[in-house]
Amino acid sequence: MTKKVAIIASNGGLFDAYKVYNIATAAAATDQEVAIFFTFEGLNLIHKDAHQELPMPEGKEHFQEGFSNANVPSIPELVEMAKEMGVRFIGCQMTMDVMGLDKDAFVEGIEVGGAVTFLEFAKDADVTLTF
Repeated sequence: MTKKVAIIASNGGLFDAYKVYNIATAAAATDQEVAIFFTFEGLNLIHKDAHQELPMPEGKEHFQEGFSNANVPSIPELVEMAKEMGVRFIGCQMTMDVMGLDKDAFVEGIEVGGAVTFLEFAKDADVTLTF
């Protein structure tokens, strides 16, 4: 039986994105079924514009050179990798409504759903993580 990994992305910074996408792609690479529920600031991680330039935490600018030297993929590259690996992206309908955003504001291939949609996936997940 395929293992399932359920991730809630509720924070929208660069480090949050790396945590979410590194776990998601690692799980997908080991043949696990993965879904990410993007809510509140976590929607930045899939927003067409925002995910291109996520903020580096203040005082952590020195990490930028480290990411470059270690050949760490960019967030847009990780988004594409995750999608190609079959990671399911669920944008929170309630948060999108509150923010006045629709599906067109986000990267291709996301689904829009509420907490119930995510919970249906997560109810029998082997691993559940929140970032």
